[in-house]
Amino acid sequence: MSDAKFFTAPLKTDQMPPGIPYIIGNEAAERFNFYGMRAILVVFMTQYLVNRSGVKATMGENEANQWYHWFVASNYFFPAVGAIVSDAFWGKYRTIIWLSLVYCLGSIVLAADNTRLGLGLGLGLIALGAGGIKPCVSAHVGDQFGAKNQHLVSRAFGWFYFSINFGSFFSILLVPWLLNNYGPAWAFGVPAILMLVATLGFWSGRYKFAHIPPGGKTFLRDTFNREGLSAIGRLAVLFVFVAVFWSLWDQSGGEWVLQAEKMELHFLGITWLSSQIQAVNAVMILGFIPLFQYVIYPAISRFFPLTALRKIGLGLIVTGSSFLVSGWIETQIQAGLKPSIGWQMPAYALLSAGEVMVSITALEFAYTQAPRHMKSIIMSLYLLSISAGNAFTALVHVFIANADGTTKLHGAAYYNFFAALSIGCVAAWVVVARNYREQIYLQDEHSSIETQAETGTSP
Repeated sequence: MSDAKFFTAPLKTDQMPPGIPYIIGNEAAERFNFYGMRAILVVFMTQYLVNRSGVKATMGENEANQWYHWFVASNYFFPAVGAIVSDAFWGKYRTIIWLSLVYCLGSIVLAADNTRLGLGLGLGLIALGAGGIKPCVSAHVGDQFGAKNQHLVSRAFGWFYFSINFGSFFSILLVPWLLNNYGPAWAFGVPAILMLVATLGFWSGRYKFAHIPPGGKTFLRDTFNREGLSAIGRLAVLFVFVAVFWSLWDQSGGEWVLQAEKMELHFLGITWLSSQIQAVNAVMILGFIPLFQYVIYPAISRFFPLTALRKIGLGLIVTGSSFLVSGWIETQIQAGLKPSIGWQMPAYALLSAGEVMVSITALEFAYTQAPRHMKSIIMSLYLLSISAGNAFTALVHVFIANADGTTKLHGAAYYNFFAALSIGCVAAWVVVARNYREQIYLQDEHSSIETQAETGTSP
C-alpha cells in the first residue's frame, strides 16, 4: 500500500491541463472499438449470423435495422446509470475504469459467439460498459478546466471530437476488411484488444487528472432540488430537438449501409465494401472542425451573429437536407439504374456539416449549462437524446413493417419522411431557443490535492 496524490480540483494554470492528452488518447482507441463494431453490425446480422449448429440464420433488413437502432438506443440510455454511479458514489475516474472492463468483456463475447445469443449478450455488455462511461469521459474533459484556462475549453472539446473521428476513420476502413477477409472473430476481436489497450492507457494517466470527488447523498439531494430540476428541465426541452438530429445521423451506420449494398461500389479506382463508406464522415469531420471554427462561423457571424442555439437550428436544416439526397438516390435505385456510391458523398458532406453544427455545439453547451455537481448527469441527459433518437427510428421500423416482410414506407418516401422531420422541427426550435436563458457553470479551483491510499482494488 502506498500514498497516491490525486488532484481534486483543476490545476491553477492558463495552459492546457496535463491530463487532456491521456483522455483524448483513450477516447481515440475506445472509439476505434465502438465504431468498428458498429460499422459492420448490420452486415454481420444480414450475412454472417448463425444458429447454435453453425448454420447461417441471418436477419432481414428491417429486423436488422431494428436490432441496430435498439442497440444504439441502449448504448445511450445507460449513461444515466453511469452518471449517478459516477457523481454520487465512485467518481468519474473509477467509473470509467470499471465499466471499461465490462465493455471489453462484451467485445470478447461478440468475437467468440456469432449466434443470436452471443449477439444479444455481447451487445448488452457493450451497451452497459460503453454507455456507462460516456457521460463520465466528456464531463472528465470539462473537469480539468478552471477559471484561468476556461478559454481553452472549446479547443479541448474540439480535439476530443477530433480523436473520436480519428479513431473511427481507421476502424471503419479496417474492421469491414477484417470481416470480409477473416470473418467475425477477427473483426470483433481486434477492436476488443485495442479496448484493453485504451483502458490501460487511461489508467496510466491517473495522477495527471483532476479527480472531482463524488457527492454521495449530498449529490442526490442537490441534484433533485429546485436548481437541479430546473437545469434538467431547461435542457431536456432543447435535447428533444437534438434527438431528432441523432435519429437521422445514426442511420448512416444502418440504412445508408444497406442502401450502399444496392449501389455501384467501384469508385475512385477502388472497389469499396458497403460498410467502409462511413469512413468519409470521419474524414469530413476532421476537415470541417477547423473549417467551421475559423472560416464558416466567422463568415456567417458577420451578418447573422451565431450563438450556440442558432448553430444547432441551422444544423438541423443541413442534416435534413442530407436525407433529401438519400431519397433521390433511392429513386434511382427503384428505377433500375445502379447509381455510383459517389452519390452518397454529398449526403455525407451535409450530414457531417450538420454534425459539427449540432453535436459538437450541443456537447459543449450541455457541459457549460450543468451545475458543478451535475456535470455527468447533464452529459447523460445529452446522451439520452441520442438514445431517444434511435429508439424513435427503431419504432418507425416496427410500425412500417408488414406481415409479408414488406414495409409501408419504402424507397424515397422513407428518407423524405426523416428529411421533413428534421427541417420541419426548426420552426418549433426557434420558439424554444428564444425563450431559453443561459446559465454558465465551470468547476472552481478549491482543494487542489487529495491524498488517498492506493490498493489493488482501487484502479
